[in-house]
Amino acid sequence: MTNNDILRRVRYTFDLKDRTMIDIFALADFEVTAEQVVGWLRKEEDSEFLKMTDRELAVFLNGFINFKRGKRDGQQPEPESQLNNNKVFQKLRIALNLKADDILDILKLVDLDLSQHELSAFFRKPESSNYRECKDQVLRNFLLGVQLQLRPGDASSEPIAR
Repeated sequence: MTNNDILRRVRYTFDLKDRTMIDIFALADFEVTAEQVVGWLRKEEDSEFLKMTDRELAVFLNGFINFKRGKRDGQQPEPESQLNNNKVFQKLRIALNLKADDILDILKLVDLDLSQHELSAFFRKPESSNYRECKDQVLRNFLLGVQLQLRPGDASSEPIAR
C-alpha cells in the first residue's frame, strides 16, 4: 500500500474533512496547507497528485494518535523517516486504543483469521526471531474492517479520491 492510499483510507473511514486533517498534522507540530492535503488525496493518475513521504505519513499518524487519544505533555515523538506496514499498523492500533482481541474481531469482519501469536508477531521488534512482516493484504483488511465497524452501511464502497 502506498502512503497516499493509507491516508485516503484513514480519511474515508473516519470521515475526516480537509480542515480536520490539517489540524491533525498540527497536533504533531507540523504545518501543512490545504493544497498539500488535497494533492495527497488525489489518485496517482491526476496531474496534481502529490506523493506522500514516509515522514509525512508518520507525522500524520502521530497527529492522529494525539487526535484520538489526546496530546501528551512535553516533547512529541520524532516522526520516523522510514515507515513500513508494521509501524503503520502499530500507530493505528495505538490511536484506536485496540487490544489484540479487538484487532482479531475487526479482522474477522473481513473474514481474515489470524491467531493471537500471528498478530503479536507484527508488533515485535524487527530483531526478534518472532517478528513477522505485515503484508499489504493484512493492513488493507484491517483498514477495511475498521471501516466496516464504523461505517457498516458503506460496506462495499472504497475511499473516493478527488
